Amino acid sequence: MNINLELYRAFYYVAVTLSFSEASRQLYISQSAVSQSVKTLEKKLGRQLFIRSTKKVTLTPDGELLLSHIEPAIRMITEGEALLTHEDSIQGQLRIGASDTICRYFLLDYLKQFHQDYPDVQIQVTNSTSIGCAKLLDNGQVDFIISNFPNSYLNASHPRIPLREFQDVFTAHPSCFPLDSRTLSLKELLDYPILTLTKHSVTSEYLYEHFQNHGLKLVPEVELSSNDLLVDMAQIGLGIAFVPDYMLKKNTELISLSIQEPLPPRKLVLVHPKTGHMTPVAEKFMEYF
Repeated sequence: MNINLELYRAFYYVAVTLSFSEASRQLYISQSAVSQSVKTLEKKLGRQLFIRSTKKVTLTPDGELLLSHIEPAIRMITEGEALLTHEDSIQGQLRIGASDTICRYFLLDYLKQFHQDYPDVQIQVTNSTSIGCAKLLDNGQVDFIISNFPNSYLNASHPRIPLREFQDVFTAHPSCFPLDSRTLSLKELLDYPILTLTKHSVTSEYLYEHFQNHGLKLVPEVELSSNDLLVDMAQIGLGIAFVPDYMLKKNTELISLSIQEPLPPRKLVLVHPKTGHMTPVAEKFMEYF
């Protein structure tokens, strides 16, 4: 099927802005020209790509499917043009998926340095759980993700690069839980209020499986969606929080408990699309690791 690339460009800008007027502004052509290009593309494909109303524009399921394939192509073309016209600089967009915890305690320093070195690159970070990040990757919404591993939503076909190893710990305030001189069994730990992430997370899956492997049922006192809130609650003595050890490096008040059946260490991994295709901007950022 021989379809002019400009028709796909018009579709792309309408799809990402959900506005024919904004697409015309970014393409430097009239709104009627954008509308006509989209209608021509729909006719050639035999599919309706947008639902149009007086108040808004939305993608149809066919439109969403097409966008998932067109977006990486348009982005790579744009970045290739930028590389050819700006040989001494890197331009374009960097799209990363990562959890709040990974962003704050691991990724932030790398982003700071990269932004200082390449200020023309637009950095877009989408926060989600490690499970949600796997979905972002499969949907083509990010260039790569940084995820906790193991992650049941990633499989062997996802290329991944190990970045660092870390240990999950049970942490508490010693004035409320004076346990720093003891080694607790998992069974003994269940006598105390345990603070964890919500069940729909890679970390909780990992923790629940560890208790199950030892014939125990974990019933947390509190389940939250934020590791930072877990640390805050441990700080005021509400319970024993289960968090990654790298969160506690600057916290001198909380203690890490000694456990008879310690959990195996986990990893932070960088995972890129199954196709293996990376944009020049993403490849440049990966060098920082």
